[in-house]
Amino acid sequence: MTTFLIIAAVFTCIVALIGTLLVGKEISAKMNEYETEGDTIENELARSHEYETKSIKTNLKSLSWIYIILILLVIFVCIGILLYE
Repeated sequence: MTTFLIIAAVFTCIVALIGTLLVGKEISAKMNEYETEGDTIENELARSHEYETKSIKTNLKSLSWIYIILILLVIFVCIGILLYE
């Protein structure tokens, strides 16, 4: 049973890492899109404002959910290990 719980914890960490990388990939794609649009001062200011208002909220929300779930699962795994030993 302990082996199963450890494998579940490792799997959960890997899933969280993949989720984090996907959010990072999304940000990188958005940055590449911004670079191809051009870089006038007006465009940079608009992009900066958009990033501050939209991207932070969505990315922070996604990462928060990923890590909240990760923390809860790790807590359950630790409790499971303690109970079954």
